[in-house]
Amino acid sequence: MADVERDGVETVLFGGDLTWGPKPSEALALVRSVPNARFVRGNCDREPDEWERSRLSAEGIAFLEGLPGRLELDGVLYCHATPRSDEEIVTPATPDEDLAEILAGVEQRTVVAGHTHMQQDRQIGGVRFVNAGSVGLPYEGELAAFWALVDAGEIELRKTPLEVDRVADAFRRSDWPRADEFLRENVLVSITREEATAKIEARR
Repeated sequence: MADVERDGVETVLFGGDLTWGPKPSEALALVRSVPNARFVRGNCDREPDEWERSRLSAEGIAFLEGLPGRLELDGVLYCHATPRSDEEIVTPATPDEDLAEILAGVEQRTVVAGHTHMQQDRQIGGVRFVNAGSVGLPYEGELAAFWALVDAGEIELRKTPLEVDRVADAFRRSDWPRADEFLRENVLVSITREEATAKIEARR
């Protein structure tokens, strides 16, 4: 948020899966406190699991479930995974022809998504498809906050360093059932783009 404030960003758009992780209620309170924030719903927001529900208020759950699946701002279409699904997979290995089919019928010239936790910037026909990355669980070979700055149609992929010890401590203090797993595999050791792509593609 310090980088966002320094750059004079007018609107922060969160791309979904807001509470999936070790501190769901704290994360939701933080993002909702950001002035002029906008949101699109992720697949985990649409269906919070039992543990998340036990940590969130009924109002918080209703807020998550009621978020829009897509949102257009200044001619840019924002979504969680793809314009037609909050679970569809697009990785760097997705063929151009498959991505063209996914984007067929999209009127906007730029689509910004997330879901697969890896930054991408691809031009498919007349549509630019950008994955902004992941702030909380990146698959980039290092633990950092990966995001995108959108300004008058121009997009800059950004990275903000994180304090690994503080992030690791949040996992250690949490009773999230998957905390130990993700601490070992995604915080103390960061998965690379190549490793993540191979794992995701193998599950297709």
